[in-house]
Amino acid sequence: MPTMNNTHRALGLSSYRSTRGVEVTGVRTVAPAEPIDAPPFVLVHGAANSARVWTFWQQSLVEHGVTSHALDLRGHGEGAAADLSRTSMRDYADDLRTVVGGLPRPPVLVGWSMGGLVAMMVAAKGDVAACVGLAPSMPAARRDPTVELREGEFGPDEYGITSDDPGDQPAMPDLDEDERRVALASLCRESRYARDERAAGVVVESLRCPLLIVTSTGDTQWPRSRYDELHLPATHVSVDGASHWGLVLNRRVLAMLLPDALTWIDGVASASQPERQG
Repeated sequence: MPTMNNTHRALGLSSYRSTRGVEVTGVRTVAPAEPIDAPPFVLVHGAANSARVWTFWQQSLVEHGVTSHALDLRGHGEGAAADLSRTSMRDYADDLRTVVGGLPRPPVLVGWSMGGLVAMMVAAKGDVAACVGLAPSMPAARRDPTVELREGEFGPDEYGITSDDPGDQPAMPDLDEDERRVALASLCRESRYARDERAAGVVVESLRCPLLIVTSTGDTQWPRSRYDELHLPATHVSVDGASHWGLVLNRRVLAMLLPDALTWIDGVASASQPERQG
């Protein structure tokens, strides 16, 4: 995929509704003025944040001629209202699947942290050209029935975000002030039930598309070693120095990572050429 000077872009909010009545609202769509022939990207945020976290990814993708859709999962950002105390990982996957089903061709799914696992859950069902996980939550081969699933909500403080001051963010050491402001603007509440499900193990038996996992030497939460026992075939790429937040918001890292990721996607998407499932 060539780099293009494609700074003129259309930004709009879209809504999608599935045949089962699932509604996804406020999807941020960025389309280039001169698109290339490439699958669209659907971007899935992590826990306790929202689609705003993809601000710089969407800017960079449109400059490469690629259309992207960043969705707010239910109960997050502009997403549909939801009782997060009982919202499950399956609910999040239903939201993503609704957006995928509303697109004209199978997309590339890119998910960060929890969003990476949501992306894999949907990629397991098909209709996806490729899947990219930025330090994704680990899929399981089996569920641990001894883990209690609790109802309730929690906030970003449980992930180390305890201040709204951009200068006081120890979890974001590699982000500049503007990047930290975007991170803080993306924050919201999260489902404890879904978090406990991840602790118990969300089973993804296989994928119907290629998988790329991106980790960083600077991410102490999800280092490369955490994926040593991954049971799914994957290509692994590591970047230097980015924090967990930096994988999605550090613009210096993005400038190096995105061209390589697009080259990988171009190769695997052309080879697989997935068809819509009936």
